[in-house]
Amino acid sequence: MLIENFTVESKNLVVSDEFLTSTYEYESTELNRAADGAWTVKPISEVYEFRTERRVPKLGVLLVGWGGNNGTTLTASILANKKGITWMTKDGVRKPNYWGSLTQASTVRVGNYEGEEVYTPFKALLPMVEPNDIVLGGWDISGLNMAEAMERAKVLDWGLQEQLAPYMRELVPMPGLYNPDFIAANQEDRADNIIGGTPTEQLAVLRQQMRDFKARSGVDSVVVLWTANTERYSEVVTGLNDTAENLLAAVARGEKEISPSTLYAIACIQEGIPFINGSPQNTFVPGAIELAVSANCLIAGDDFKSGQTKLKSVLVDYLVGAGIKPVSIVSYNHLGNNDGMNLSAPQTFRSKEISKSNVVDDMVSSNSLLYAPGEHPDHCIVIKYVPYVGDSKRAMDEYTSEIFMGGRNTLVIHNTCEDSLLAAPLILDLVLLAELLTRITLKKDGEADFHNFHPIAVLLSYLTKAPLVPQGTPIVNALSKQRAMLENVFRACVGLKPENNMALEFKC
Repeated sequence: MLIENFTVESKNLVVSDEFLTSTYEYESTELNRAADGAWTVKPISEVYEFRTERRVPKLGVLLVGWGGNNGTTLTASILANKKGITWMTKDGVRKPNYWGSLTQASTVRVGNYEGEEVYTPFKALLPMVEPNDIVLGGWDISGLNMAEAMERAKVLDWGLQEQLAPYMRELVPMPGLYNPDFIAANQEDRADNIIGGTPTEQLAVLRQQMRDFKARSGVDSVVVLWTANTERYSEVVTGLNDTAENLLAAVARGEKEISPSTLYAIACIQEGIPFINGSPQNTFVPGAIELAVSANCLIAGDDFKSGQTKLKSVLVDYLVGAGIKPVSIVSYNHLGNNDGMNLSAPQTFRSKEISKSNVVDDMVSSNSLLYAPGEHPDHCIVIKYVPYVGDSKRAMDEYTSEIFMGGRNTLVIHNTCEDSLLAAPLILDLVLLAELLTRITLKKDGEADFHNFHPIAVLLSYLTKAPLVPQGTPIVNALSKQRAMLENVFRACVGLKPENNMALEFKC
């Protein structure tokens, strides 16, 4: 059963015109180790207050790489949904939807009514921006208008593109940053819409573009997301980008080892605008992270988790959790869109390889009954550019595991996925959730004032391959844990306990 509207009746929730204020008892465990090596595990609890602003702002979203496959697909889908455009295919009439979006197309359990499980849309937990109300804009190094860029992308059915073209043609990306040293040489032909000048001058232009967009569109708040080409990794160098002070000084000196994505991040931080990195490169060098934390500006990343890696974060969690030992994981991809073309360069592929490789680490380290210290499955990742397949990415995975009494188990999976049709809903979720997180404040018992979550938005980990976390924070890649973290925090904000799945009411 689905219920779309409900009221929480709880002594722990106070509802006013401005805020939802909840009191939540957070229960965890404290571990101690005695001198003789004996461990004790002690249940502990702390009281938190959460306060969520109820007013939903008019949201502007600026995409870096707006004219790419992801940007055109998201823009077109929002327009199609907003205007109710349908289109004919060989399989019949198609209607627009937001399938693939956690916030728009998934549900959470709220209880049981007379023996029937009851669910509500994820977006019904807290006040969220409606996707159709988003004002979109962005940058691209290609000057094509969005109708031309949509046609170039070859993602959407032609019958839909024809109806959207008059609206998309009016949308033209702002000039963007282009540094050929950070992406593949094969992208040069597209770069006809760029911001010139020194890094300092480029930074000033980016900040002014953001201000102009906000004033022109009349939005209350803005979120910026990088969905442009994967860059090579930036070198982290002492005195260059290791601290906020050194990073800003390097910009002023015109240092070459500062990537375009890092410049966008700096511009956003200085403007107080949340910035999300949807690609695998190390945009958030230590100096950028320090800058964001000191400015209390939300940042999140890295790399959209849409297809093969999302499945891997489920499957390895299942295998290790079942006491089965994965010893070899081989992942092969080929695709023919511009992302694949850019990744054909070794330096940009390396960024993707790193973000895909680390996804199993926390699951492996969770079970030392299976893995000795330092032991890790063989993990190989291959990506090839095959122009003919376009946006229809092929992913083939082989998981070999050791099982009972010296046996072997091999799982072979073939996954054909429309790359941008999986990524676009993630972009939508990332910007909607990032905006919502800026409206939630909290405080522990004994603290005088409410404050935001840590600027590094760990709660968005469900949507990223290589979650960015604060120093000393455990990295969680298991998909079920990432979703539970996000859902349970939102439940706490409205005075509901986490879903524990004990169902004791049916067991007594």
